[in-house]
Amino acid sequence: MIKYATDLGEVSVSSAVFSNITGMAATNCFGVKGMAYRSMTDGLVHLLRREAMSKGVKITYNEDDSISIELHIIVENGVNLTAVCRSIMSEVRYVVNKNTGVTVRDVNVCVDSMTM
Repeated sequence: MIKYATDLGEVSVSSAVFSNITGMAATNCFGVKGMAYRSMTDGLVHLLRREAMSKGVKITYNEDDSISIELHIIVENGVNLTAVCRSIMSEVRYVVNKNTGVTVRDVNVCVDSMTM
C-alpha cells in the first residue's frame, strides 16, 4: 500500500486498486484477449473473467515510492507481439500514473498464451 500525505489528510492506495486499473488498461489494448492465470494444480493457463483479472497482475512496491508491474496476458493469434506489448506498457504506465499519481518504474508483460 502506498500512502500520500496532503494538506487535507492522508490518502492510501492499495494493491487491489493498482491491479484493477492495470488489468482494465491492458485488456483495452488491441490484440489482447484477456488476463491470464497459471493454475498451480494442472499448470495450464486460464483466461480470467473481468471480475478476477487482478490475479494476472503482480504489483511490487519500490523504495522510492514507485511501483513495478508484472502482467500475464493472452493475445489473439496473428498480432505483432512486440507492438502489442509496447502498447500495453505505454498504456498501463500512462493510466496508472494519471489515475493514482504514482510513478511506474517498469511494466513487464508476459505473454502466456495465444488464442485462435
